[in-house]
Amino acid sequence: MTGVLNLVSVGPGFADLIAPRAVAALQGSDVIVAYELYLRWVAPHIEGKEIHSPPLTQERERALLAIERARAGARVALISSGDIGIYAMAALAFEEMREDDTFDVNVVPGITSANACASLLGSPLSHDFATLSLSDLLCPWEWIEHRARHIAQADLACVMYNVQSASRQQGVYRVLELMLESKAPGTLCGVVRNAYRPDQKVEVHRLDELPALKFDMLTSLVIGNRFTARKRGWIYTPRGYNDWSQPAAAPAQQELPVGAAWVFSGTSDGNALAAQLAAHVPVVVSAASDHGGTLARQDCPGAVVWAGRQGVEARRQALAARKARVLVDATHPYASAMSAQLIGLAHELGIPYLRFERPASWQEGDGTLCASMEDAAAQAVARGRRIFLATGSKDIATFTSAPGAAERAWFVRQTAEPALIERALAQGIPRERICAMQGPFSEAFNVALWRDWGIDCVVTKDSGDAGGYRAKVAAARALGIELLVVARPVLDYPAQVADADGVLAFLARRDAA
Repeated sequence: MTGVLNLVSVGPGFADLIAPRAVAALQGSDVIVAYELYLRWVAPHIEGKEIHSPPLTQERERALLAIERARAGARVALISSGDIGIYAMAALAFEEMREDDTFDVNVVPGITSANACASLLGSPLSHDFATLSLSDLLCPWEWIEHRARHIAQADLACVMYNVQSASRQQGVYRVLELMLESKAPGTLCGVVRNAYRPDQKVEVHRLDELPALKFDMLTSLVIGNRFTARKRGWIYTPRGYNDWSQPAAAPAQQELPVGAAWVFSGTSDGNALAAQLAAHVPVVVSAASDHGGTLARQDCPGAVVWAGRQGVEARRQALAARKARVLVDATHPYASAMSAQLIGLAHELGIPYLRFERPASWQEGDGTLCASMEDAAAQAVARGRRIFLATGSKDIATFTSAPGAAERAWFVRQTAEPALIERALAQGIPRERICAMQGPFSEAFNVALWRDWGIDCVVTKDSGDAGGYRAKVAAARALGIELLVVARPVLDYPAQVADADGVLAFLARRDAA
């Protein structure tokens, strides 16, 4: 007797979205193997059948069980929600089959999560698009970042699966950062939770609004491209693009001088450098946020300020169109991803690159130097119970998800950007443990705050004197508490300068050559 293995897709959750062929496969099967949740919307078609429902984490066990019963001659339906061939059970079944198996195999397609979410939003996937799972259980995280970066650079629309879980909080925000490096901040996106299931929720946001949101494993993100538009509350991506030259984020090129020195800043000493240069040469200061732009306009008289999340494509267009004379990277010492992007742009466009690096401050006796955020998180859990993070919002999850972190009280200080505050809250930091203020801070302020909060361990970066590093060292000593210092990332900069005179001397040499 020849068995049959039906690999059956049962859609997103509504019974009326199950294909007739899937219904026929279920009714024609004697044995049903599925995660229990999927049985709810196929119940009328499987009454009286032999049912096996191993739990969610036992996918391979479900596949093996279905194959064993089919080998024994049974007609078996192995069920997945969505489409069984997309991030689902079909691949496992084929992996576990043998070349000498004789049972028949039928693959029954279904409506995927991407299809379902897109239909609730309108028509955002009407042109080229990609799907990306953010789960690193079966794929190395560096591969996920690599793929996300290329999806963003190609400006493909994208559907993200497995967005966020209790143990995997920070990855989605890193991917969104990569998207914002290449896509326009105003790119239209959809956030869909429980598509075609109870408690369905559908929202439309700009791409730059997503980092402030909280997600879960029941949420999918649909990221549009530069052409995605909004109409009557829906979003759609045109089937044809009439203007292929439309930029991802149109820079205000008419306001930017030609042949200027471009200073990518965001720090007080970077702004000071730009102000000194502006007394001698035309300068454009690029700041990554509106707040940074406000500070640059105050600190850099004579310079033109270009502020906000621009993305790599907008930077590429602006630097090339305005014939930048030199690119000065004065970003934060820990903004290694941004520095790497600027090095790549300078090389691609043939623009000289100079790194302005504030001097490092850590020295023996300051505290314990940690090789990475992960190292600092492990040491913080081992050394403290009420731990203060002066590392910003980006790395909170590294600390709060470390082994033993749940038994510790975490406190953070960061700038008062609403999106960053929301991110800290999303990482589980209570409101009363967030100090939202713009630094740098004095020794007296640090002492008062840490004493009032009962802090026994502080984690900081070696941000230099301009970042208030020495004040933190002095405050920790005064209170007799642990200080953990995360070492600066190591990057191979093509060229470095120490001050504005170094930049001007470089330009003079270049002009004379």
